[in-house]
Amino acid sequence: MAEIRNFTLNFGPQHPAAHGVLRLVLEMDGEVIQKADPHVGLLHRGTEKLAESKVFNQSIGYMDRLDYVSMMCNEHAYVMAIEKLLGIEAPLRAQYIRVMFDEITRILNHLMWLGAHGLDIGAMTVFLYCFREREDLMDCYEAVSGTRMHATYYRPGGVYRDLPDSMPKYQYCEWRSKKDVDRLNERRAGSMLDFIGDFTRRFPSCVDEYETLLTDNRIWKQRTVNIGVVGPERAMQLGFSGPMLRGSGVEWDLRKKQPYEVYGRVDFDIPVGANGDCYDRYLVRVAEMRQSNRIIEQCVQWLKKNPGPVMIDDRKVSPPLREEMKGGMESLIHHFKFMTEGYCVPEGEGYAAVEAPKGELGVYLVSDGANKPYRLKVRAPGFAHIASLHEMVQGHMLADVVAVIGTQDIVFGEIDR
Repeated sequence: MAEIRNFTLNFGPQHPAAHGVLRLVLEMDGEVIQKADPHVGLLHRGTEKLAESKVFNQSIGYMDRLDYVSMMCNEHAYVMAIEKLLGIEAPLRAQYIRVMFDEITRILNHLMWLGAHGLDIGAMTVFLYCFREREDLMDCYEAVSGTRMHATYYRPGGVYRDLPDSMPKYQYCEWRSKKDVDRLNERRAGSMLDFIGDFTRRFPSCVDEYETLLTDNRIWKQRTVNIGVVGPERAMQLGFSGPMLRGSGVEWDLRKKQPYEVYGRVDFDIPVGANGDCYDRYLVRVAEMRQSNRIIEQCVQWLKKNPGPVMIDDRKVSPPLREEMKGGMESLIHHFKFMTEGYCVPEGEGYAAVEAPKGELGVYLVSDGANKPYRLKVRAPGFAHIASLHEMVQGHMLADVVAVIGTQDIVFGEIDR
């Protein structure tokens, strides 16, 4: 009989459940994992180095491409770091718009996570349900920025433009009946705020549908309960943040503990878990979607009642209005120089962090007084989480690796910057 011995298995990067370009080298004893060694470096795009050769505003688009499921939250941290060095603050309406879109982004992220995590573990239907709601929110991204993903909507001093008065409508075509198109366009009859308001009223029942499919599902619980358990003390030692930390029972949320923008003015709760396993982290993220919906609802009500500027009135850090640029030579020159040369940021260093959907996303910015960053460092939440992979999967079966990768909500754009 052949000698029984440990063997090494490559998990990824081509594996569909490896979420992009994760490569895990697993040391196995039969089907039980003895050691997991995560390999990163297969994606590296040098975002932090590229930022040193671009004027400040030109790097906003690079932030979208870090965690490419939480686009505007990444922009937010970078823009806040610049504002801290410039000593400026966005107008109140712009702050409410930012908070609203941060929470829209959180729901977008969690819907993508829930659909993909369910698919990884074997629940197919929830993926289709989640993408149904994602489509509506992606339309909001497109309405304000012109693009469905990499928005580049936040700017130092505010946002690119105010919310539009109307939403794009579905067109009549041969594949849909006129009745169907008219029904779909009913929700788009008013302004963008009306459309988002309608979404907030519908969304809680959609979350109920996801929970009906999963929360008490026997197979789902068998795949997630007591898998990848991390205690509260260990979670803090490992540098966890976001749902990974709250799932272990630590009530830490930057929106409450270190409020930024207008988070101190809105009412919401911090969901926490009890056991620190995959199931608890699932419950925390589902509860977070409900809380985000509450915040969006409050922002919509405030924004409807309070019109105002969405960009700081300082021509040193904001370009001239488009109408002025098209009609006057001075404004055209100003616009050209602003877009190509940018503006100089005072010498100094600053750190700004936001509660991104995956955890604390921070940007550490060093300026030497030039129009480009001297150094830029991104504190990505996923990087700390992936370091714990060995600890979380040791002693589990091979199939549980997929559940643990899913519960960490890994996106490699931010891990392998």
